[in-house]
Parts: sequence; structure tokens; C-alpha cells
Amino acid sequence: MPPTRRRMSQWLWILGKVLLLARVAASVNFFHHRYEELVQALFDVKGACPYITRLYSIGRSVQGRHLYVLEFSDYPGIHEPMEPEFKYVANMHGNEVLGRELLLQLAEFLCEQYRHGNQRVTQLIHETRIHLLPTMNPDGYEVAAAQSQSPLGYLVGRNNANGVDLNRNFPDLNTVMYYNEKQGGPNHHIPLPDNWRSQVEPETFAVIQWMKSYNFILSANLHGGAVVANYPYDKSQEQRSRSFWQAQNSPTPDDSLFQKLAKSYSYAHGTMHQGTNCGDIFPDGITNGASWYSLSKGMQDFNYLHTNCFEITLELSCEKFPPESSLVFEWRKNAEALITYIEEVHQGIKGLVSDDNNNRLAGAVISVKGIAHDVTSGEHGDYFRLLLPGTYTVTASADGYQPQTVTVTVGPAAPTVVHFQLRQSTVDSPRVQKASDRVPNSKALHKKVVPRAAQWETPR
Repeated sequence: MPPTRRRMSQWLWILGKVLLLARVAASVNFFHHRYEELVQALFDVKGACPYITRLYSIGRSVQGRHLYVLEFSDYPGIHEPMEPEFKYVANMHGNEVLGRELLLQLAEFLCEQYRHGNQRVTQLIHETRIHLLPTMNPDGYEVAAAQSQSPLGYLVGRNNANGVDLNRNFPDLNTVMYYNEKQGGPNHHIPLPDNWRSQVEPETFAVIQWMKSYNFILSANLHGGAVVANYPYDKSQEQRSRSFWQAQNSPTPDDSLFQKLAKSYSYAHGTMHQGTNCGDIFPDGITNGASWYSLSKGMQDFNYLHTNCFEITLELSCEKFPPESSLVFEWRKNAEALITYIEEVHQGIKGLVSDDNNNRLAGAVISVKGIAHDVTSGEHGDYFRLLLPGTYTVTASADGYQPQTVTVTVGPAAPTVVHFQLRQSTVDSPRVQKASDRVPNSKALHKKVVPRAAQWETPR
């Protein structure tokens, strides 16, 4: 195809994907929001859609700025059993700002489209509890926004106010996992080390406590500097060669699923799927994190190894701090992908785990034969296990109960509902082994789960 026709075809594709935006595009403010402006924008959305939103803070930054989350749900503030929890996190690096603006646009879009009766958006909000954290690093953003964008300022504002890279600040559970692969032990729900609180920044601490307070199932964190969907593991079992670390592919037990999740965003994006943005070459616009470069103590690996949440990292722009004039075009490239990715939370299997008296069981282990990564039921007894279409052997187990195993077929559309009702053990039976039981007894590699912390509600 000649270059001119190819460009025209790409524009038509993008325009076709964003027809649903036409009615609200004029009301969206495409500019870079400083902290006060961001807070006002969030309150404006909450005021426009008070019955489907909740604004809350998960903590404060080093300099005292709130880390605000805007929630969308038909019952905001309430977990509805069998309804999955989803989150987007942006602006983890203060100078990577496109994701911050995209989440503000997404919030206004969801609100406006719900008010207009858009069936797709209405169904998504009724069936999903969506949490948007537009900035994890508001202090770094203010530093980046205050300086002129130039090659000399490429890293200015990246770190938090203490000079720490927040995406290298989570407890290192990969080292435990790789040790366990050799010595025996889990690669899921790995406990935190005893001294983890003293090792993390206030922003990281707030996000970890947030993860503990909600049973998130699917997530993405939004970055800049490339255009690619990056999936776990980010950290490889690095092999040192001639004084440098070699990148190598490091797949999770859910590698095929993660590739599908990454492609769901890439192919719904205006250009990511082409795989040749920013001078890089990424087939299908996706990459295993460690095969690109190895990253230790990152957030997406932490999600997978410590919680029930599957997270990918989305690099969304060649420029870390793109000019305001490009924001509307970037929104049009990402709008469909942002919605499509949220919809990916509705796949695989889900259900309730209860005892023979219909009491719901929290913390029951859901295992899938052939995939060495378990999930657990939440405090309401509901579980969600993302899976590709196929037939699976699934087992639910809990301490003091007889395990139950079923064969289930997963289709390509809605999740298959599978409930488990476990009978109490009448004779002594082997105790269900938990991650905390099997972590190696090493000062560097072990320990126990920290209790959940309460959330901070929005000050009025």
C-alpha cells in the first residue's frame, strides 16, 4: 500500500474506533493538570456522577499530597460478591505524565457516557468495580511540570521527593520465587518480609495497603518513554556475562494469558500493535518485561506474586512529557484500548466458595491443574480466576475441609460461573499448605502477611 493510503487507512481506523467519543469530546479539557487542578477535576467528575462514583485517598506522598482514587460502580464503596475489582495506576514516575491525563479523560468519559445511556459503559460500570489512581507520584510530577522539557531534563521528576524510583521500591518477591523454584515452595501469595515497612516509601506503602484492602483481579500501570504493553516477569534470573546483566525471557505460569491481555490493549490501541513506535521493534506491540530489560522490585511482579491481581505495564508515549497539543490525539489512540482492557477482567471462571451450611469461606485456595499459580477467595467468599478459553481441572481447598475438584469449560466471552461447597473434614486430613508455611527459613527470604490497614476517606 502506498504511504499516503496507509496513513489514510490508519486515520480512518482510529476515527472508527472513537466514534463513541464524539458526543463528549468537546467537554474534555486537554491540558496538563497540576495537583490542585487534578484534584478539582476528580471532584468535578464526582459531582457530575455522584451515584456511580466515590473519591477516596489511600494515603499521602512524602510532601503530604493525597493519593486520590476515583471509583466507578453502581454501588460505590461496596464490594458486590461476584463483581471483580479493577484498577489503573498512572504517573508512578513523576515525569511520565500521559497516563495521568488519560485517566482523567477516562473518568470524565465514563461519567458522561453513563449519563448518556451508553449501553457498553453502563454494563461495564454495573458489572465491574473500577478504581482509577491518576497519580502515584504527585510530588515528582510537580518537579517535572515546573522545568522546561528538554533532553537535559529527561529524568527530572522521575523519582519521589526522597529521590527514590517507586518502580524499584516494592519488596523483592522475585528472589523468593526463583529460590522456591529450585528448592520447593510457592510462586503465589508470597508473604512480605518482616521489615518491609522500613524499606518502602510512603507512596509505595500506601499502594501496598490499598492492594491488601481490595481483592483486585486485573490491573495496569501506565508509563511513558516507549509504546508497548509489557507483561511479567519484569525480573529475570539474571546471568552475569562480561560485567553486565543479560536480558532474558522470564515467563510466568500464566504466560499465554498475559500475552493475550497485553495484545488486548495493543490491538485496540491506534498504533501500539504495529510494534515499530519510537524506533523500537516489538512484535504485536508487546514484550515480556525481563526480555526487554530486567527490573527488580517492580510493581507488576509484586501484584502477581503477592496478590490475586494480574497486572501489566503500559508504555504509552515516546515522549515522557508530551506537549498539550498532542493530548487529544493520544486520547483518541488510547480510549478504546482503555475500555477494552477493563473488559478483560470478565473472562475465565468465577464463583463462591462456601461450607455445607452456606457460610462463605474466605481464603480458600483455587488451583488449576497444569498452571502453577493459585488464587484465593476474597473476604466475601467469591473468587475470580482469569483463564484463556479451554477445558480445565479446578480444585478448591481450605483448612479443615475436604477439597472439591471439578472439570470446567471456559468460553471466549463471559466468565464461567463455578461455585464450590466444601464439606468439613470428618477425619484428620493433611492441612492445606499455605505460602507462609513454605517460604524458606532465611532472613532474606521469609515471612508473614501484614494485616490490612483502613482506607482514608476523602476529607470534606
